[in-house]
Formats: sequence, structure tokens, C-alpha cells
Amino acid sequence: MLGCGVAPSRPTVEVDGRARLDGAAPPSATRTPAEDAAVRDGGVGVENAQSRAAGSDGSAAGSRAPGTALPRTGGTLRLPGAAPTTLDPHRARDVVSAEYIYEVFSGLVTLSNDLKVVPDLAERWTVSSDGTAFTFTLHPARFHDGTAVTSEDVRWSLERACDPDTAPDLAATYLGDVVGCADKLAGRTATLAGVTADDPTHITIRIDTPRADFLAKLTYPTSFVLDRRQVESDPDWSDHPIGTGPFRLTSHEAETRIRLERHAGYHGARALLDAVEYDLRPLDPVTRFENGELDASPVGASDLARVQDPLNPLSHLVVQGPGDLGVSYIGFNTRMAPFDDVHVRRAFSLAVDKPRLASLVLRGAVRPVDTILPPGMPGFDAARSPLSHDPPDGPALARAELAASRYAGALPPITIVASGGGGNSPSTLAVVEAWRDVLGAEVTIEQAPWDTFQADIDRGVYQAWPLGWVADYPDPQNFLDVLFHSGSALNATRYANPEVDAWLVAARTELDADARLALYAKAESRILADAPWLPLVSGIETWLVAPNVRGFTVPPIVVQRLGQVWFASETKGQ
Repeated sequence: MLGCGVAPSRPTVEVDGRARLDGAAPPSATRTPAEDAAVRDGGVGVENAQSRAAGSDGSAAGSRAPGTALPRTGGTLRLPGAAPTTLDPHRARDVVSAEYIYEVFSGLVTLSNDLKVVPDLAERWTVSSDGTAFTFTLHPARFHDGTAVTSEDVRWSLERACDPDTAPDLAATYLGDVVGCADKLAGRTATLAGVTADDPTHITIRIDTPRADFLAKLTYPTSFVLDRRQVESDPDWSDHPIGTGPFRLTSHEAETRIRLERHAGYHGARALLDAVEYDLRPLDPVTRFENGELDASPVGASDLARVQDPLNPLSHLVVQGPGDLGVSYIGFNTRMAPFDDVHVRRAFSLAVDKPRLASLVLRGAVRPVDTILPPGMPGFDAARSPLSHDPPDGPALARAELAASRYAGALPPITIVASGGGGNSPSTLAVVEAWRDVLGAEVTIEQAPWDTFQADIDRGVYQAWPLGWVADYPDPQNFLDVLFHSGSALNATRYANPEVDAWLVAARTELDADARLALYAKAESRILADAPWLPLVSGIETWLVAPNVRGFTVPPIVVQRLGQVWFASETKGQ
């Protein structure tokens, strides 16, 4: 997912823009993206790491201190939120939409709290001896209206996701391994040849060759199961979708409120809460939390020092996540002047003092990064970038790279485009100021509405843009192959390197874990040297959580997380 910002109830990361699932994140309705929080940083642990639900007994999220009460049902959890771009899982790109989608819908498999692939709608599966056929046995699951889920619902949903009129770039990225997906996306076939409903409770998916990451890709919303009857009979179905997740959507008032209620027929562990209510109004969430109007609130960079002050009673209610598997960055269009010159891209990368950006501009809510893979991601190596340097050396190195370019002394006009109000974010302004001070580059900042911004990035019309990427699953493929293979539909920078392509293709079918990571290490090193991205920061989410709330976790990526939240005492929720 694109993720330069974060979801409805999450602080927005830097840089600007919405957070797309396939990679980006919409700006929070309540905060300036750069100021508010940090891109989710790294850290694979969730509940079993630093993530802790602040309770009066100090018990950890999802755990219980000796002598404390057992989990109880009931109550409405009140959270700040932002308006989703869509509630159609097969079209979802942004983290804001995903926060709701992961609670309302389900796929065959999902990610556990420790980010392992585990059963969801499928209770188990088997794999053929050649590693290309996966046969799933379904749980006796039901849609929110009580209708039983069958293998035909799964087959139709996958086929619909691979329709060229749905979201072909997402289907190619996350379902492209399935036999027949490419043919269906190209309009050569009407059905998805590689998916077979064997009987009502068994479905087989065939892929083109054995792949280490196939099951992980199935955790992305492109594979989620929809109610065919609703989709085909109601053109506005995504405003009030019927899913199979732990919560059902019961109210969606545009720009005002979203209410989710417990799905009593859920096939997994039933939600403990009666409901979750998101307030979508653009009001400061920390202030509302302090006034008792919210049960939890993300903490932006501007409030971080205050709420963490040991003398402030709020410090006892702080919950800090293990870190986001995400990176905020500036993307360069490698086919548009002046960023079609690798020396210019390196110069603009070296000119930015990232430690200063993280500590002063973003107030310590983020960590500076020089890599594409974020901290906590398998294969992460903080020292991998050939452009890593001590900050005092940056200006001289940057000017030397610019002098070596064919644009030395003659940079063309440069415009960086941000979504929404992101052009005014302190981090974007700081980056542009560094380019001017170090390189003498005059860069214009423009803003675009999210829908236009997203489409124009995909069409390659911008020279540069601030954005971010939050992992969909903890695998280097989700960053390196998805974003930088020359044939990827999500390669917004238009980066192309035949050697990198060869390493990425080899990694797709390499089943030895160490050999696979070695291939990704080669690819990342070369990509960093070619600098299609200027990686900036990776952050850690901080929340305030009411003392009677238990089981509230802050995972490093978007996953189902609200089903096991509960209140230790009577709540103020409605």
C-alpha cells in the first residue's frame, strides 16, 4: 500500500498525500500529514513487542495482569477517522479505506499479530507436490446478512478482481501469479482459468510456478470475498457493503460518521465490542480525547513531547507501536528532465539532511532512513545505501553529483506536486529549502486533489512527488519488485534496470530464504545507487488510550485489530 500517510484512526506519516494501499495514504482529515506523525517505521513484533494497551492495571495489549478481570463484551469504541476513498476491497489503494475494509471483509487467509499467514475464510489448505496448486477448505462462514459463504463466492470474487474494468494494476500486482489472470485482464478470456470451485466448501487456485510469497499476496484486499448478489443488484453497494468480517457496517454518513457493529455470525473469534464508531469530522483528536469524547487518539508530532512528559498524567495512557513497516519518500520521474539523469537524482538525495528533518522538523516522531526496505522488514540493512553519508558531508557530495550531470549550471524548471494540503507540510517545505540552499535549485510546490494526484502519478506526468509506501505483508518483494521492476504496474518512477529486473525475477521463484534475500539485497543496492527514490523517514505510531480500554494494539501494517478490544469497565460509548 502506498502509505505516506496513515489511516483514519492513525496519525499521518509524513509526507503528504493519501496513503495508498497499493501504496499510498490520504491525508488525515484532522491533521497536517507531515506534522502529525511519523511514517510507520519498522519492527515486526506487534502485541509481543512494545505495543501496550494503557490500562489502569498496566496490562499489555491482549494480555491480562494477575488478578484483573477477564475480557468482557459490550460497549462502543469511539475513534477519530477519515472518509474512505472506497469500501470496495478490489479497488482499494489507500490505507484510510483499508482500515475499514479489513474489519468488514475477509479473504481466504490473513496476517496474524506477528505477521504470519494464517487461515481466515479458509480453515486449512493443501499444496500440490509441484507447489503450483493450492486447495482451500472453507470455514462454515456467513455473510453479514446470514447467507452462507461458498467456494463459488470465492471464485466469483477473484474473477471479478481480475476483470479489466475493476482495478487491473492491482490485480496484476497481487493476483498476477494465478493462471489465467493475465488473459482475463487483457480481455482474452471471460473466466479465470486458474480458479476452480471443486464443491461448495473447497476451492483450488493454480499459479504459474512455485512462489514463496503467493499466500502473503492473498492477504491483500484484492482477494477479499464479496457478496455477488449485492454487487450485481446494487450499483451503490460499496456505500453499505455486506462482508464476512468481524464487524458489519451499519452507518456511513459522508464526512461525518462511520459505525461498525459486531457480526454475530463471524466465523472466527467474535468481536468483544458491540460497536466501533469513527468520527470523521476535522477536529483535533487529542483535544477530543482529553475532553472524554474519544476512547483512543493518535498523537501527532506537535503533541508528542507534551503527552510523553512524565509530569503529564496523559503519559500513563501512551501506547507506542513497534514501528511501521513503511517509508516516506520523494519519488523522481526517471523519464522526465532533470531526473532522467542519475547524477541529478543522487544530488537531490544527498542534499537533504535527514537526521535534521527527523529531529527538528518532525520533532523526533520518525527515524531517518536511507533504504527502500524499512526497519523491521526481512532483509533490511541500514548500511546498504551507497548514498549513506555523514550529514556534514552531504552538501559537498550533492554539488559534486550535480556538477557531473548534463544539467550542471542549467537545471530546468522543477515542480514537486503533493496531494491535498501536503504542499504546505513542514517536511516538504524543508526538503525544497534544502534543494535550494545546497544546489541552488528553485523548486515550485503545487497541490492536487487526491484522485487527480493518484491518477497523474500513475500516468507519469509529475517530475517529483512526496509519498510513502506501507507494507501489505512483510516481504521485500512488496517493496522492491512491486515498485521497481520495469514491468510493474505500480512502478510510478518509471525506473528500469535490466540487472535489477533479472534479480527480482529470480527472487520470485527462489524458495531458499537466504538465497532469496541475497537477490533482494543486490537489487536494493543497485536501486539505491540509481536513486529513483529519496527515502526520508520511517516512524513509530503513538496513541493515547483510555485507561479502561484493553487489547488495543498498534500493528506495523494494516490488519484486523479491533475484534479483541474490550472495556474493563462501563464505557461512555453510545
